[in-house]
Amino acid sequence: MSQSIYPVSRQHVPPRESGMTKILAVLLLVVAGALVFTVIQQRRQPVQSVSIEPRPIAQRPDDKLGADEKTTIEVFREFSRSVVHITSLEKHRDRFNLNVAEIPQGTGSGFVWDQDGHVVTNFHVVQMGNSASVTLNDGTSYPAKIVGTAPDKDLAVLRIDAPRAKLLPLPIGKSSELLVGQKVLAIGNPFGLDQTLTTGVISGLGREIKSVTQRSIFDVIQTDASINPGNSGGPLLDSAGRLIGVNTAIYSPSGANAGIGFAVPVDTINTIVPQLIKHGKLTRPGIGINILSDQIAQQQGIKGVVILGVTPGGAADAAGIVGTQQTAQGWLLGDVIVKLDNVEVAKSSDLFRALDARKVGDEVEVVLENQRQRRTVKVTLQALP
Repeated sequence: MSQSIYPVSRQHVPPRESGMTKILAVLLLVVAGALVFTVIQQRRQPVQSVSIEPRPIAQRPDDKLGADEKTTIEVFREFSRSVVHITSLEKHRDRFNLNVAEIPQGTGSGFVWDQDGHVVTNFHVVQMGNSASVTLNDGTSYPAKIVGTAPDKDLAVLRIDAPRAKLLPLPIGKSSELLVGQKVLAIGNPFGLDQTLTTGVISGLGREIKSVTQRSIFDVIQTDASINPGNSGGPLLDSAGRLIGVNTAIYSPSGANAGIGFAVPVDTINTIVPQLIKHGKLTRPGIGINILSDQIAQQQGIKGVVILGVTPGGAADAAGIVGTQQTAQGWLLGDVIVKLDNVEVAKSSDLFRALDARKVGDEVEVVLENQRQRRTVKVTLQALP
């Protein structure tokens, strides 16, 4: 019987080298030699030095500031010393230890009015407090007393006991002579950043805005100089550094500056501030009446100011003016003011504007309409409470 024999192992026979393998080996040697040569050559080249010296200063073509720049710098340098930072304070008594603490209620700007220590600002800056702290340009702070307020005009006067040498009043301008396009400068403390200057032009005159009491402020100055939170109460200056207004509000959907700012005109300020210093309040002339809102009057198709009631013993009562009365048949419309001293009165703001131009004790002619009949009466203006 035959058997198959299987080998335990086999002898290895190396493969033969091909010509292509030799060619590749030679190419690799050539590439490696080229790389080594390149590295040696780079090391032999000198290393270029990198300059670390400051760059030369470029000079202005004329080496001078422009005339407008110089004026702005001089105005700020001289009159910013009159601008102050105001912190409104309110006193609170602790329930447990009965200690009294002054809690900040808000901040704003203001300016020195005279060397007796009077400082002018907006009413809404100090509205939430019963005292204030005033910081001058040199960083010194003084407790301030609220001397008087005129909420209808958004103005307030404070007083500090500071050395006269530190109190530098601003020169007073005249807002009735302003022109659209004039350059203006606003100095204040927006967002707590003290002594900030913004510039712009008068972009509108004769504007009307509402005060915190919703009473109209007339002849307001509109400017595109940036006015932001904290600028309130600061001065608006002309290019000569004269006070022409007090920055009071901005028009902005977001609350940030949108290029439309408003300032109470200096002619109004120069009339009201002396009254606040002397009396502590604004003595406003009036007729002694209560009026219907413009909205309701317009809905009823009435043109003029509808008199709801007359103050007993007041100026209107003495002149024979009658208000709206309630009868068994319903409400009986009273007198409607349609004119005051030849000034047409179509709404309440027209009446307020006409009265603002008068003073207590003046005699005015009031044209009234009642049941389509007109009559004219003379009224001696009284001081409103």
